[in-house]
Amino acid sequence: MLQIIPATERDVPLVFSFIRKLAEYEKLLDQVVATEELLREGLFGPHPAAEVVLAYLDGVPVGFALYFHTFSTFVGRSGIYLEDLFVEPTHRGLGVGKALLAYVANLAVERGCGRYEWSVLNWNTPSINFYKSLGAVPLDDWTRYRLAGDALDRVAAQSAATPTATYNSDSASPESV
Repeated sequence: MLQIIPATERDVPLVFSFIRKLAEYEKLLDQVVATEELLREGLFGPHPAAEVVLAYLDGVPVGFALYFHTFSTFVGRSGIYLEDLFVEPTHRGLGVGKALLAYVANLAVERGCGRYEWSVLNWNTPSINFYKSLGAVPLDDWTRYRLAGDALDRVAAQSAATPTATYNSDSASPESV
């Protein structure tokens, strides 16, 4: 029997193990700098940044989905971004991945979201074919960009030279200083 349930703080080691397995599958294990403590803070701390659900097949944990809310100015509503989806290789083809995707899709509908999006590596043909079979469409006109590490630090350092917005309670609008 397949069950999908929200993760709790005690599930952090399991979630972390799935993240490492996903990174290994994607040939990106060397890029994992997360720790269980960072995940605990990010998922269950005072300001959770994401949510996680776990898939259990006959009581055995076999996969997970990690997602968070986004906002579309064009749609004028929030959306859900699926950061990670992973199913143990020995349990693929049994409907677990589809059930995880459907669970999060249902959350998106229940929460009034206008979008449900995710990224997939270009070489990951099995996943691409799976997503397309569900009716998902690739956004070929968009290229995702990322600032991280030294580049992020360099851009962030420029904020010291940039005027900041302040809030003037008399005029009820932000002003540049």
